[in-house]
Amino acid sequence: MKKILSIILSVLLFSVVFTGCGNTSKQDVSSNNKSDKKVIKIGASPVPHKEILEKVKPILAKEGYDLQIKEFTDYVAPNTALDSGEIDANFFQHIPYLEKFNKEKHTDLAYTVRVHLEPMGVYSKKVKSLNDLKDGAVIAVPNDPTNESRALKLLQKTGVIKVKNGELISKTDITENKKNIKIKELDAPQLPRTLGDVDAAVINSNFALDAKLNPTKDAIAIESKDSPYANVIVVRTKDKDKDFVKALDKAITSPEIKKFIEEKYKGSIIPAF
Repeated sequence: MKKILSIILSVLLFSVVFTGCGNTSKQDVSSNNKSDKKVIKIGASPVPHKEILEKVKPILAKEGYDLQIKEFTDYVAPNTALDSGEIDANFFQHIPYLEKFNKEKHTDLAYTVRVHLEPMGVYSKKVKSLNDLKDGAVIAVPNDPTNESRALKLLQKTGVIKVKNGELISKTDITENKKNIKIKELDAPQLPRTLGDVDAAVINSNFALDAKLNPTKDAIAIESKDSPYANVIVVRTKDKDKDFVKALDKAITSPEIKKFIEEKYKGSIIPAF
């Protein structure tokens, strides 16, 4: 009888333990499937990215998300912060820059939606037209490869220089330079501050706007509206299909945000959706 009772108790105990473990496993799986970040930390350049995201915040709040914006003023830290998990997404770059960053830094970041285009412009305090540039004039350009390529191609389009064909080019790839233009490579955020020291500077619109320069009014030459360099939302590839990313993408490409971009920037920033 003792042996029979012992066997029955062992079976019951095993059943309780097994059932308990099974329920926990199901709960965990269910929890994992339903779990979603309610706080979204996103890195962004001050203008216009942060300004746009401030308008996205209330849209996401209605869906139960708290969008927390961390401001960055360079083109490297937002990607390293995303890669390390310090933030959940970023909004500051175009696709060619992201692809080059992934290749060089061995990161696994992916873009989700195109948000807007920032036409790159040429600015000057010394001349009103690029035709007025004197022999030996100095033009400052961004020193990161993708934006320097973009700047040099703009200078070629305006007839200042000629360059080799290629996706990524630098000042060493200039093939014709009749006015002996000197190209000065500088960090992109510094370019607006150099206008008093150089004859002209090719500046990304976000840094131009931050320096109170209006691309459509103040630039003496500007990129065409069909430029491929749309700014995108970027996340870690493993997070690309998560609910919080889908919610962020939907909010930032909403009719409200399109209207805000069109009314706020009046053509200097163009919706890309």
